[in-house]
Amino acid sequence: MAASTMVGVSSSLHTRATPAHGVVLTPAGPVAVLPGLRLSASGKLRKQERKLESEFVPAFTARIVTQKTRNSSPAAGERVRVMSVRSAASNPDQLRAAREDVKKLIAEKKCNPILIRLAWHDSGSYDKNISEWPKRGGANGSIRFSPELAHGANAGLINAVKLLEPIKEKYPDISYADLYQLASATAIEEAGGPKIPMKYGRVATKGPEECAIEGNLPDAGPPDPSDHLRKVFYRMGLNDQEIVALSGAHTLGRSRPERSGWGKQETKYTVGENIGAPGGQSWTVQWLKFDNSYFKDIKAQSDEDLLVLPTDKILTEDPEFKKYTDKYAEDEAAFFKDYALAHAKLSELGAKWDPEGGFSIDEEPKNEPVPEKFVAAKYSSEE
Repeated sequence: MAASTMVGVSSSLHTRATPAHGVVLTPAGPVAVLPGLRLSASGKLRKQERKLESEFVPAFTARIVTQKTRNSSPAAGERVRVMSVRSAASNPDQLRAAREDVKKLIAEKKCNPILIRLAWHDSGSYDKNISEWPKRGGANGSIRFSPELAHGANAGLINAVKLLEPIKEKYPDISYADLYQLASATAIEEAGGPKIPMKYGRVATKGPEECAIEGNLPDAGPPDPSDHLRKVFYRMGLNDQEIVALSGAHTLGRSRPERSGWGKQETKYTVGENIGAPGGQSWTVQWLKFDNSYFKDIKAQSDEDLLVLPTDKILTEDPEFKKYTDKYAEDEAAFFKDYALAHAKLSELGAKWDPEGGFSIDEEPKNEPVPEKFVAAKYSSEE
């Protein structure tokens, strides 16, 4: 991490004691003291020790403090490191800032659908039967590399990678794996969809040799659509309800025949202004709005300009799929609730977390108890 990106750098924080390692209290809160930085006799960090990324704390958000104490100070030349570790994978503050930039990108480019597809196809390579990371696939950012982008199911996703690259360059201390999932969840929410209970801290793959194998993503027109959907999604650890709920994201976006082999070149719903790149065939009339229209439209199948793939149609025919399709067509709130949970689950498939278990960037502040106002009469011994 470059020094310019660190949060809360100070040269004048005080502590009561300075152990060689452990925890000390500072005005900014408790921080860990670990071997790592060399101090001069004056207690100031040497300039050459400020370059933390390559030598001591790669990819950590660190709070560096000068060790001035009341009773003692480190000996000259002693190596100490003081930091508040947030995440080895991503900086929470940069994630929050990146989310705002993604919102601006969506407002300008109307690119919600392709951002969602990018993250889905990164996660969708996951195989629950493989334990080793990153061989198991999943949300690890490997889709940015050319071998995976060349997979047939990923046609056109190079455009999404390019859209997000300036944001990644602006915020270097977030992982690609987190960025892609952040962009997808933000795209859903900005289109009017539910708030996704996301967590972050995904470690990203480092090279094309760590790409997922081809063939794990759904095919739009298999011989047996219900069997195919179950085979693909069960391999990921998802169930029938989650298959149907996630299919509801087709309320956004279009299919382009030059990429998928399905759909029309354009329809009356996919031309015009303020829609991003024109063309393709959408599943719904308002294909930049997240709602339950998809389920209503695949049931009705009354508009030839709206797309219904074999894997869409089967959701209205297979008994187990149909009960959820009917439910979501009638109850948008139920769809939103189930979709949000399924999306979050999909976004975590195969992830390697640092810190373990991930973290939220939307945690509500804790409600601290209000101190009782002292009233002398209340504590009087007189009756």
